[in-house]
Amino acid sequence: MKLAIVTAYPPSKVTLTEYGYYLVKHFRLHDEIDEIVLMTDKTTASKDLNFQEDGCKISVEECWDFNSYTNVLRVNKAISKHRPDAILFNLQFLKFGDKKIPAALGLLLPYLCKKRGIPTISLLHNILEKVDLSNAGFTDNKLLQYVYNFIGTNLTKFILASDIVAVTISKYVSTLEKKYRAKNIALIPHGSFETPPTPDFNLPSGPKQVMAFGKFGTYKKVEVLIEAVEVIRSRTDEDIEIVIAGTDSPNTPGYIEEMKQKYSHVDQLRFTGYVAEEDVPVIFGESAVVVFPYTSTTGSSGVLHQAGSYGKAVTLPDLGDLSILVREEGYRGEFFIPEDKYSLADSIQRILTNDAYRTELAQANYKAACSLPMSTITKMYIDYFKAIQVQKSKGQVIDVNAIKLSPETTDV
Repeated sequence: MKLAIVTAYPPSKVTLTEYGYYLVKHFRLHDEIDEIVLMTDKTTASKDLNFQEDGCKISVEECWDFNSYTNVLRVNKAISKHRPDAILFNLQFLKFGDKKIPAALGLLLPYLCKKRGIPTISLLHNILEKVDLSNAGFTDNKLLQYVYNFIGTNLTKFILASDIVAVTISKYVSTLEKKYRAKNIALIPHGSFETPPTPDFNLPSGPKQVMAFGKFGTYKKVEVLIEAVEVIRSRTDEDIEIVIAGTDSPNTPGYIEEMKQKYSHVDQLRFTGYVAEEDVPVIFGESAVVVFPYTSTTGSSGVLHQAGSYGKAVTLPDLGDLSILVREEGYRGEFFIPEDKYSLADSIQRILTNDAYRTELAQANYKAACSLPMSTITKMYIDYFKAIQVQKSKGQVIDVNAIKLSPETTDV
């Protein structure tokens, strides 16, 4: 199978970059895949394809740009050039831009591919029905929220034209089936990027590192984390370093620099900037606790799965989608009230001051991560693509419930 994957990819700063990297890394190891065509956004630096394991051929086609009005034309041209057997879209609603028209045009691509007869799966990491538009950084204006929801509903219909739409949270399945009467929704868990050897759950010497990881400024806000740690410092003698690992969200350029200036007086506060893939194990490995300073959620959390795979305790906001995900996939952590520095301080402090409890959470999260390896997740996609090809050849309408997966994926 010649598989095209439409995604952002390192060193891109566009959302879902890390997920795109691990999709490629694990798809390339399956015998069923002869070639991957990576249809990605343009970057100045070359794409990170330095994998250790042998795998299939990877062709890179830089055919879209964030906020470009011509992405639909250029991606379609790339599809005509490479003629893939199947296409996987790695999507969320602001994938192709934070301006209305480029963002909307990009989301028409699954519909256009389906019309061309190419087996198409769209992995939709969030659905607009479950996004708090104000807290997620879209808009506070009620009229604009109505407009966004109206546009989002219609764009969702185009995405649902895919042969299969994959979502990572069970609640999304029921929402899409109920509202749109869709029958092509498949629950495919997010999966863990890596499953390293059993980690050493002991902490390195020196300050206990409290770390947040990702792209910041929209619904990921570092203010509450920094101020929560300051609260802990006022209460205890704990030696704590705050680590902000990552960059600005593409939607909020300048946010990290603003935070550096605002909190320049805070001791032991480190901003790492962009974290290369080879440095991710170190960043997570040295952390005592991984914090999710979110004001809202926009779908499944790749950072949670990374934290689990490195055996880390976590503290999370008590928000709908994230709470559901944690419980469905077997993760454990402390919960706090979103945007409440005292609540967050309490949750971090409970972990930092009780090493046995920290280790218990870390071990539970590692176990959860090991149960959902990305190798199994990518195999599920391959099974679905095969089923689409069979059903199309018979002239049948795609029915997710009638598709039988490989035995190794049925326990997921």
